[in-house]
Amino acid sequence: MSQELDQQGAAPEIAAAAVARPEAAKRKWRFRTEWLRDIFRMSGEKSEPRVGLVILGFSCLFLAIVGRLVMLGAFPSDQVGLRRATSNAISAARPDILDRNGIQLATDIRTVSVFAEPRNILDKDEATELLTAVLPDLNAKELRDKLGTKKGFVWIKREITPRQQAEVHRLGIPGVGFVPENKRVYPNGNVAAHVLGFANVDNIGIAGIEKYIDSQGLQDLNGAGFAVQASDLKPVQLSIDMRVQHLLRDELVKGLEKYRAIAAAGAVMDVNTGEMIALVSLPDFDPGNPVDALEKDRINRMNVGVYEMGSTFKALTIAMALDSGKANINSSYSTAGGMMRFGRQVIKEYHGTGRTLTVPEVFLHSSNMGSIKMALAVGVEGHKAFLRKMMQLDRMTTELPESASPIVPQRWGEINTATIAFGHGLAVAPIQALAAVGALVNGGYLIRPTFLKRSEEEAKKDAIRVIKPETSEAMRFIMRINGEKGSARFADIPGYFVGGKTGTAEKVINGRYAKNKNFTTFTAIAPSDKPRYVFLAIYDEPKGYAESGGYSTAAWNAGKTTGKLIERAAPILGMAPRFDPPVAPFPLMARLGAWGSR
Repeated sequence: MSQELDQQGAAPEIAAAAVARPEAAKRKWRFRTEWLRDIFRMSGEKSEPRVGLVILGFSCLFLAIVGRLVMLGAFPSDQVGLRRATSNAISAARPDILDRNGIQLATDIRTVSVFAEPRNILDKDEATELLTAVLPDLNAKELRDKLGTKKGFVWIKREITPRQQAEVHRLGIPGVGFVPENKRVYPNGNVAAHVLGFANVDNIGIAGIEKYIDSQGLQDLNGAGFAVQASDLKPVQLSIDMRVQHLLRDELVKGLEKYRAIAAAGAVMDVNTGEMIALVSLPDFDPGNPVDALEKDRINRMNVGVYEMGSTFKALTIAMALDSGKANINSSYSTAGGMMRFGRQVIKEYHGTGRTLTVPEVFLHSSNMGSIKMALAVGVEGHKAFLRKMMQLDRMTTELPESASPIVPQRWGEINTATIAFGHGLAVAPIQALAAVGALVNGGYLIRPTFLKRSEEEAKKDAIRVIKPETSEAMRFIMRINGEKGSARFADIPGYFVGGKTGTAEKVINGRYAKNKNFTTFTAIAPSDKPRYVFLAIYDEPKGYAESGGYSTAAWNAGKTTGKLIERAAPILGMAPRFDPPVAPFPLMARLGAWGSR
């Protein structure tokens, strides 16, 4: 009973304690949470920037992890080497090459190549058999050897067609795949081969303007930029006019066949800007398939070949004599006897007249004796200095990386000056001679030739005055007389007031001049009163024919080709024919009463 009472008496206290405990717990929990909130509030007020940085860092880490997971999902780890091996091929791109009027000369197209991962190919023999069945030009043994390695990447075939890609894809061989690439194409075939050069299978420039582009860093250097195709890059615009380029090649191809020459070359240059409007060298090659581009007969004869230019050099000799003051337009030179002796060397006239000739007549009759006497009047050192000033003694560089140094006498004495005066004994690249003739007729400025489009103002910034304006007028006058009455009349197309000079040089074979093998040149200017263009045609070992009476000299081949070239190119170049001769085209020559000026 007492025990029961004790329990009943204690019941209210127990109940009160039970009620009090939750209240105490709540107060305790409330105290703790308020304390923590105060701590965070205080720390947040003091270190808010630091917390932001921590949040940013965790966000970046999260994004990096997500990105890596996505990459690993899209590109398994065993393809990392594959991506590295093919990155150059995938991203390499070259700019378009355009002519001066915007015609496309070279561009990239997207193509694919087939590759293999040998370590992922289970049956090498079956893969070889299947692949050679759809790509029959593959060498089965070489392919089997490639697939037998433990490499992670090998090329099977570069630049396949869409049909071949579909056929290989249908084979379903694990470890065989495709890589997108840029393939260089040349829509005009051979027409401008020596100017453009070509690019190899890796889209790297090997020659011509293509190599120049690489040297200037104008292409996307192995993916250094964001360009993946030609349209992403600024086009390279050349000075070449594709219309003139095409017809120049056409005339030279016809001449090569008609005159049975072993090679031919030609060029058209703007005398006021130095722009090369056209340049052809035959035989040429297809830049899109340059399998024979490295054959020695495929050289660019305008830039790389060096030749004795024959009588075209007499223009330089006469200009030198006139500009030095050692001669004037009315000076005269005796050619009696028809020969000159230098020790054991005898130099003869080719078209001897046996009489005294004026300066224009020396040019008209292509007198060796008259040219020699003019050069000797200037002297050996003066002669060398003039030719060096005209850039005939050093290698001439242009945008085309291919060029050659002239062959200059090691010991230059009086006999050398005598022979060089009429175009023998000094071998130069034809483009050098072309630039020199341009300087003789454009008022006296030597302008380095260029294959890039530019204005006359831009050209004159680097031009060098090499002769006086009056000397230039005299040279235009003399060249025009030769166009009317001399060997240049084959190129005297009515309406274009053409002037020019032929050159026939015997080739040097094994150190001796070969009497029956000629190198012929013809240089023409139009119009003579105010020249705009200089034209050049060259034939290597042309043969005589019925119309020429068996002669193979320059007038009968290079001269005729140049005339046809001017006739076809002049209208394209905006040169309207003038059927009435210009009034007082050479005023100074008229005042001086020069021979042939009346």
